[in-house]
Amino acid sequence: MTSSDAFGIYVHWPFCKAKCPYCDFNSHVRHEGVDALSFAKALGIELAWFAARTPGRTVSSVFFGGGTPSLMPPEAVGHVLDTIASLWSVSPDVEITLEANPTSIEAENFRGYRAAGVNRVSVGVQALNDDDLKALGRQHSSEEAIAAFRLAAKIFPRVSFDMIYARPNQTPEQWRTELTRALAEQQGHMSLYQLTIEPGTAYFDLYERGRLVTPSDDRAADLYDLTQELTEKAGLPTYEISNHALPGQESRHNLLYWRYGEYAGVGPGAHSRLADGENRRALIAERHPETWRELVRAQGHGIVSDTVVPPVDQASEYLLMGMRIAEGVDMDRYAALAGREIDSSKLAGMKSMGLIRRNGQQLMATADGRKLLNAVIAELAS
Repeated sequence: MTSSDAFGIYVHWPFCKAKCPYCDFNSHVRHEGVDALSFAKALGIELAWFAARTPGRTVSSVFFGGGTPSLMPPEAVGHVLDTIASLWSVSPDVEITLEANPTSIEAENFRGYRAAGVNRVSVGVQALNDDDLKALGRQHSSEEAIAAFRLAAKIFPRVSFDMIYARPNQTPEQWRTELTRALAEQQGHMSLYQLTIEPGTAYFDLYERGRLVTPSDDRAADLYDLTQELTEKAGLPTYEISNHALPGQESRHNLLYWRYGEYAGVGPGAHSRLADGENRRALIAERHPETWRELVRAQGHGIVSDTVVPPVDQASEYLLMGMRIAEGVDMDRYAALAGREIDSSKLAGMKSMGLIRRNGQQLMATADGRKLLNAVIAELAS
């Protein structure tokens, strides 16, 4: 299946046990509990609405994100997957990923997810330092995280070990120790994200008041370089700026995003990109979970924004996403969307600075270029 044929489904589960101080995702805490099956049924209704608008497509990947999808009862996951299978053709080698937190997973649930059809789990370990886990608002210890990951690796064919670095006061020596330990446990895929301070989060408020000190740009660059060094030595090259994998173990669903493929997003706050002739439609669902559920019950979907993305804007989105991955962007595809080729003098200048390289019609950032990726993309798009 080529990237142009790939079609993915994103399922958003918005509930968490607690809100992490760095998180700006659409996540909500419900201390009184959640009627999980009513939300699963609403997801099924919204899936049917999308299926009516994407006839003939074959689902190549499904991704349960959040929030904390591992708070979903296995029967809710099964309902969603059974609904997808009833509405679309599903690829025989479909990738079905579920994000899991070590505090919210048990052997019974893991086996239930596997029985429902999940074949890949992304485990949010985040840190292997208990003090930092506490500071990040995580509700597990490093030993619990390792145990959860090992359990996942026994049950699922594919697993990802996910961590956050460039944390407050983190030194390269500390990160080397943590990452080395993680590399000894990983099973072919790691997502390693630099901590970012996002508006609207508790960390942002602390940062603005001078009560949270993050690594300097130079220190963050050192930590990034160390990450590349250790993952390369372990045979997990960078295939996206924050993701590393053995060849063949890359996240196919996330590659669909980065290759600017089509996907339907269901659930509160979910985004979609669907073909509409030469244009695309960008759809966004209502963010508030209970309001979304009522909208779905009333009209068959929770969409509150539906805008047309013309080819020239698609070109910008394609460049923004595609330059994140090691394979880069197809310059012919970009030119067809943008109605123009990238300025050759800009290409020559950035190539002479060692920021980009070409492989036929593929244009990609170098290792140095990835450190300055936003600037590289802005220059190419101008």
